[in-house]
Amino acid sequence: MADFKRVSRVAAMLKQEISRLITMDVKDPAVRMVSITRIKLTDDLKFATVYTSILGDEKAQKTTMQGLDRAKSFIRAEIARKTDLRVAPDLKFVHDDSAEYAQNIESIINRLKDEE
Repeated sequence: MADFKRVSRVAAMLKQEISRLITMDVKDPAVRMVSITRIKLTDDLKFATVYTSILGDEKAQKTTMQGLDRAKSFIRAEIARKTDLRVAPDLKFVHDDSAEYAQNIESIINRLKDEE
């Protein structure tokens, strides 16, 4: 149980720090309008999947994901420098499409209600 608490605490700290780094320190013009929705960490804290929500069309999302991939080593180095973690986790950025999925489900439900 203590490990679960530690993993969730570290994930929350990483979410906050990565969000700050993206908005304040990443200079890549391709990386903009990005929100970190959640972070999934392995139990040993060595790997982190960072789920992102990106505003814009599909092309803008792809460009932003490429920019995040280029900034990954900088973000990891800054995390290592600014946190007390023994090893900064290896980062993997993934587009979180749950918002689009939820919006699609909602539109289907509304359409079905209108048909009644």
